[in-house]
Amino acid sequence: MTIKTRGRLMYTAFVAPAIIFFALVILVPFLRAIVYSFQDWDGISSNISWVGWSNYQQLLHDTAFMKSFVFTAKYVAVTTVLLNVIGLLLALGLNQAIKFRNVLRTIFFLPYVMGSVIVGFIWQFIITNLFSEIGAATGWSLFQKNWLSLPDYAFWSIVMVAVWQSVGYFMIIYLAALQGVPKDMLEAAEIDGAGYWSRMRNVVFPLIRPALTINFFLAIANGFKGFDLNYSLTGGGPFGTTQSLAYHIYTEGFGRNLFTYASSKAVVFFLILAAVTLVQSIVLKRREVEL
Repeated sequence: MTIKTRGRLMYTAFVAPAIIFFALVILVPFLRAIVYSFQDWDGISSNISWVGWSNYQQLLHDTAFMKSFVFTAKYVAVTTVLLNVIGLLLALGLNQAIKFRNVLRTIFFLPYVMGSVIVGFIWQFIITNLFSEIGAATGWSLFQKNWLSLPDYAFWSIVMVAVWQSVGYFMIIYLAALQGVPKDMLEAAEIDGAGYWSRMRNVVFPLIRPALTINFFLAIANGFKGFDLNYSLTGGGPFGTTQSLAYHIYTEGFGRNLFTYASSKAVVFFLILAAVTLVQSIVLKRREVEL
């Protein structure tokens, strides 16, 4: 056996398990979902009929799907802004030589390692029980309401919990980028008379642009795929006003047994997410090149 052949066999031995796992867990189910989207099946019976584009035509008149899409788009927009702004501000603050900064970094990052379902149930208890006690003690009307039973308050409840849980992760990425900014460049800019905001705008922000690209991608992708907090915190309520696309597809397929119709929604959801990701990558990468 030649060295070249031995190298190929070793490469195959290391790569094959990952390829097989990807094919079985992601690729095959994805292709099956595409096939199911052109069929009519409740996921239980043995009767499967081919209906062509009927599921997609029905989807055009599905108000519940459009309602969940509007909620998801609003949720993605708000959480993307808040996660990046707050994460960057925390990173800027904890990048300074302050006391206990390592402890504070750990405290802000800790919620991210907790399971989202657990976080949702914990905050459900806090909002429904502790908030009312705070309202009774302080007299503040904001805490005297049941946030999870009011559509507007329920939306901001999910946003608040999502930001609380994930902002530490975004902070870590920004913090790593800030620590990679050469100090001699900042010192040279300061010697030239540049103020703090001038140094941030002309030196720091252009150099941490890759971190911004990564965090925007993560915020948008995770926002569109949000499911756990919807499931555990509000259950899509009240009256389906906080039902994300992922949770809506789940309830259609496994709650109402509309398996193939849910598959068509999943395919459309994939196309929307792929288009958003592609546009975002092109725009942000182009901005990086310009800077």
